[in-house]
Amino acid sequence: MLKAEKKRRKFTMKKKAVSALLCAAMVAGMLAGCGKGSDSGTPSDTSKGDASNATESASSNLKDDGKVLNIYCWNEEFKSRITAHYPDYKEVDATHGKIGDVDVVWNITPSDDNAYQNNLDAALLNQQDAPADDKIDIFLVEADNALKYVDTDYTAPVKDLGITDADLSKQYQYTKDIVTDSKGVLKGVSWQGCPGVLFYNRDAAKEVLGTDDPDKVQEALSTWDKFDKVAEQAAAKGYKMLSGYDDSYRVFSNNVSAPWVDSNNKIVIDDNIMKWVDQTKKYTDKGYNNKSSLWDSTWAADQGPSGKVFGFFYSTWGINFTLLGNSLATPVKEGGKEEVGNGIYGDYAVCEGPQSYYWGGTWICAAAGTDNANIVKDVMKTLCCDKATMKKITEDTQDYTNTASGMNEIASSNFKSDFLGGQNHIKLFAKSAPKISMKNISSYDQGLNEEFQKAMKDYFDGNVTKDKALDNFYKAAIEKYPNLSK
Repeated sequence: MLKAEKKRRKFTMKKKAVSALLCAAMVAGMLAGCGKGSDSGTPSDTSKGDASNATESASSNLKDDGKVLNIYCWNEEFKSRITAHYPDYKEVDATHGKIGDVDVVWNITPSDDNAYQNNLDAALLNQQDAPADDKIDIFLVEADNALKYVDTDYTAPVKDLGITDADLSKQYQYTKDIVTDSKGVLKGVSWQGCPGVLFYNRDAAKEVLGTDDPDKVQEALSTWDKFDKVAEQAAAKGYKMLSGYDDSYRVFSNNVSAPWVDSNNKIVIDDNIMKWVDQTKKYTDKGYNNKSSLWDSTWAADQGPSGKVFGFFYSTWGINFTLLGNSLATPVKEGGKEEVGNGIYGDYAVCEGPQSYYWGGTWICAAAGTDNANIVKDVMKTLCCDKATMKKITEDTQDYTNTASGMNEIASSNFKSDFLGGQNHIKLFAKSAPKISMKNISSYDQGLNEEFQKAMKDYFDGNVTKDKALDNFYKAAIEKYPNLSK
């Protein structure tokens, strides 16, 4: 009994130590990440402190003698890109593959309730002491949480893998800015570009504006004042302008004048985000939206054959991951085909909308301590630096990939999307992408964006005043990040 109790206590103490380290390392990373903003002050010297104790330095511990390549991600997208576009990969089953004589293990944990990050965090903290076959080699991050990982020693600089500036020269700068740490070191690469536009229903546009021509629709929606006017016109025709509360949030939040947190660790609500609050309250009160939330059943149904919504703000991934599937009357899994005649496939089009913005994207990071450095390098170069590969991804999936020259080539070609009624949407995305700036990204973005949207919903629904909703946001934000203040 005594031996068992000692073992239990030792395990409990280790868990507590790991949890404390996790908090310290990640908060340190967040503090350092604030240094990316123009008004954020000097990055904290603690950015490497606890993290460097948890893992060996990236530059000194990149090996190439591993027998297992462990990949951590939150869905099947990266796996599908590897399967289709990395010739050396051979699938074994749903969670295993082979690259040469190296076994590939897919650790896929959905993002729901922060499960992916929790799983990844625990694994990274054990990276140094993990058996060789269990060490993380590749893990994925997204824009809202990138700096949490990038600004620590859990990620290896891509230059240490042998990836050069010349390799990265075709990428959009903003995709590099997102995964550059506070010391200017690039810690990841992406195959995606992800500029955002407005996807609109052609039938709705014809009824409301008398035309579905993308250039004419854009002229009618080129400013937020014009957008609001069309919302009023749409309501008169029986259409909602947007589905729900969150639809336009990214357009406003990606066009802020400063990061969420200033140099004094004070939360700053940008005027542009308050414009979203005012617009959404107006749309909710006047019936210009359907009171849905992103990803809920109402929002999904609004994109389908029975939907009566003018448009949806989306990035390119919106086509193949959500909008296309929601548009079908008979889903593919029930025998339906992705073709004109099935639901409203072919009845959408795109225009730039009131503002350029960015939404989403996935970055590949090499974990410090990887023992498969050459494979990680080759995967990054093939998917994210090779123009031919990225153009093929675009042609196969309609996604906008991270090669400016490659996308410009497709933009000027006869490429077209049947889903978008024959429109070459890459031409539009190629026009929007150079306008994007991510200089105001911070490590706090995911948490503060989520808490702000959550708090504002009570205000939109009339349950609390605006001031009360703001107070609730600050309370929740500071509870999540105790180092911040109002």
